[in-house]
Amino acid sequence: MTDALTRLLATRDWLLADGATGTNLFNMGLSSGDAPEMWNFDHPDKIRALYQGAVDAGSDLFLTNSFGGNASRLKLHGAEGRVREINRVAAEIARDVADKAGRTVVVAGSVGPTGEIMEPMGTLTFDRAVEMFHEQAEGLKEGGVDVLWVETISAADEYRAAAEAFGRAGMPWCGTMSFDTAGRTMMGLTSAEMAKMVARLDNQPIAFGANCGVGASDLMRTILGFAAAGPEQPIIAKGNAGIPKYHDGHIHYDGTPELMGDYAVLARDAGATIIGGCCGTTPEHLRHMRAALETRPRGERPTLEAITAALGAFSSASDGTGDEPAVSSRRGSGRRRG
Repeated sequence: MTDALTRLLATRDWLLADGATGTNLFNMGLSSGDAPEMWNFDHPDKIRALYQGAVDAGSDLFLTNSFGGNASRLKLHGAEGRVREINRVAAEIARDVADKAGRTVVVAGSVGPTGEIMEPMGTLTFDRAVEMFHEQAEGLKEGGVDVLWVETISAADEYRAAAEAFGRAGMPWCGTMSFDTAGRTMMGLTSAEMAKMVARLDNQPIAFGANCGVGASDLMRTILGFAAAGPEQPIIAKGNAGIPKYHDGHIHYDGTPELMGDYAVLARDAGATIIGGCCGTTPEHLRHMRAALETRPRGERPTLEAITAALGAFSSASDGTGDEPAVSSRRGSGRRRG
């Protein structure tokens, strides 16, 4: 038996993923500093509404509310002993929503970074990272996810640790990294280097790509880098809905639903197969993305000029592949995706 995502990919030339988790939960009342994963218990109705919003907007897959559900991050909230339970419940709510959709909707178990720096720069060992990812994976598996989905990773070793952990759990998986420092991840990887790293993994993902970053334009440049590498797997594009701006006491992303519709089509034409949004992406954005993908004919691979004309300027002149040093265009990576 093949997994649900592979079966769906065999029938379609693009799939619509979901949008933000964090920013949508903040819109529902989540306070800064709170653990979104605890809402699986405290506000299951709102987590169900989060999932349902993506399904109703036309998403073919959505991610569980479990991004920070590993022992290291949950320790900050005194919940490191509840990893398996927290992930299982996140998945169970998602499974129920997907099964009632009336069509095939894939449940992807979200796994974010540990929040620690790996050796030799930090203290996190590879084996400990594998252990944490495996514990989380088992909870998501128990709750009924179709596929595991590691995201917003910046270090190659942490990505490799997730791949090994998911293999131990016996689950298919996908994985994205975040490219937010002049075309590189925070730990210095380029899109070409990620593609090479993925190709060498013993436990291969169903699909790989990029999420979050600094905006749709920059993410598109990364997608072009993946496509140029000629990978065997489908490419994932989950870009932010524009750039964050501080307005009336909260963070607002300036990408309109219409802009995200343009982004979705450009991502498809650039070579992405699984297309969604990250920070700031609401169900309204997703509806426009779905409509654009369904109604606009496939075009030529977009040029950099076409990308900036449609989505706005890049945050830096460098795509991370040259010899010049990468200069960060922003500070901080935030707690979570979305």
